[in-house]
Amino acid sequence: MHQVTMSPEPIRAVSIAEAADMILRAERIVVIGGSGGGKSTLAQKLASHFDLTYLSIDRDIRWLPGWVERGKEEQRQRIIERIAGERWIMDGTNTSTFDIRLPRTDIVIWVRMPRLLCVWGVLTRWLKHLGRTRPEMAPGCIEKVDWEFLEFIWTFEKKFTPRVTAAIAAHGPHVPVLQVKSRRQMRALLDLLGVPA
Repeated sequence: MHQVTMSPEPIRAVSIAEAADMILRAERIVVIGGSGGGKSTLAQKLASHFDLTYLSIDRDIRWLPGWVERGKEEQRQRIIERIAGERWIMDGTNTSTFDIRLPRTDIVIWVRMPRLLCVWGVLTRWLKHLGRTRPEMAPGCIEKVDWEFLEFIWTFEKKFTPRVTAAIAAHGPHVPVLQVKSRRQMRALLDLLGVPA
């Protein structure tokens, strides 16, 4: 007899209202998404409002001064040490570490802004921090934009969404995921949480 198997829902999607209720009680949050969409800004606002330790993959895990990348094993070890804490919010999409991050996470906020908005966000960020390092980057990593980075942003949704979805399904199928796809949705979430603009 032919057996039909149903493929599981890849992510446990939740609404903005459901997510807001969960975030109010959350101890550990992961914020993911493409560059320029506002994930670091959102994570920092939530960290400040809810008194969570803010962890940045770029600043705390991946980069050394001068855009020198740490080795993968050292990156993993640094994540393991930091997520052992009880109350934190971490921004960064690096799917190769979902296996250690998602089991410790109460909710994932996936910032999925339109690519034009992301390009605009990166360009305005670059101008704002021209010749300097922004706060969520490692010391000595001067803000930069090049065509390779812009292409990465432009193709992020197409190239990386399947990878992100598969990694969530593999390592955190039980973790609720809020997908934020517009500035209006972002504002609605912050309003429900009582977080100032």
